[in-house]
Amino acid sequence: QVHVVEAGGGLVQAGGSLRLSCEASGRTFRSYLMGWFRQAPGKEREFVASISPSGRSKYYADSVKGRFTISRDNAKNTVYLQMNSLRPEDTAVYYCAAAQKYTVQPADYDYWGQGTQVTVSS
Repeated sequence: QVHVVEAGGGLVQAGGSLRLSCEASGRTFRSYLMGWFRQAPGKEREFVASISPSGRSKYYADSVKGRFTISRDNAKNTVYLQMNSLRPEDTAVYYCAAAQKYTVQPADYDYWGQGTQVTVSS
């Protein structure tokens, strides 16, 4: 069992930056692939970024590539999402999740946080 809690959401102007954090419980944290997803009202939950257990491999959705950076600190059981050059279309609830294999499908992730709201104004 892994429990995850996101923090760092809020309101920001277009072009601004925000850093999200995700703290996970459990001694097996380092064994999991960690991912960030987002969901806007009326839309499907979509993949944003993922990072391998070691932190050596990262993968980004095309929509955020070059603007967002995922990282992890296994000593602190924490994953981060640095978001730069934010756009109104980035507005969504952002979720942190853990999986046991490489995947971008929400259904394949085993554990989820409660989500944190990110709103980007124009």
